[in-house]
Amino acid sequence: MRNKSATVIERIFEKGLWYSRFLVILAVIPSIFASFSLFIVGTDKIMKVFIKTMSSLVAYDKNFYKYAIENIITAVDIYLIATVMIIFSLGLYELYVSKIDSAINSDNVKLLNIESLDDLKEKLAKVVLMVLIVTFFKYALHIVYKTPLELLVLAVSIFAISGALYLSHKH
Repeated sequence: MRNKSATVIERIFEKGLWYSRFLVILAVIPSIFASFSLFIVGTDKIMKVFIKTMSSLVAYDKNFYKYAIENIITAVDIYLIATVMIIFSLGLYELYVSKIDSAINSDNVKLLNIESLDDLKEKLAKVVLMVLIVTFFKYALHIVYKTPLELLVLAVSIFAISGALYLSHKH
C-alpha cells in the first residue's frame, strides 16, 4: 500500500516530466528561424542570377551558363534544406506540444499528418534524399569526364540514385 506523501511526490514528479516536453520549443523556434534564413539565402542566390541574366542580355558572357546553373542548383539545395527545417520544427511541435489547429482545418495543405516519430523521420528522409540528389548533380557538373570508366561510374551513380528514389516511393 502506498503512503500519501509518496503519491504526492510521484504526481509532482510526473507532472514535471510531462511539462518537460515543452523543451522541444527550444528546437522548434530556432529551426523556424533557420528555415527563414535559408529561404532568404536561396532567394538571394536566385536574384543574383536574375540580375546577371538581365545584364548579360546586353553583354554576352560565355561563363554565364555555368554560373547560372551552379547558383540555381545551389539555391534549390538551400530551399530543400529550408524545407527540412520546416518539416522538422512543425513535426516536433505536433508530436510533443500540440496539434496545429490551422493545419488540421486547412483543406489546402496536408503537409504533416505526423502521428509518430517514425512518420517524421520518413518525411525528413525523403527530403534529405532529394537534398543529396541535388548535391550530387551539383558536384557532377564540376567533374571533367576524361575516360569511359569515369562515364560508367557516373551512369552507375545515376542508376543507384534512381533505385534509391524508387525504393523511397515504393515504401
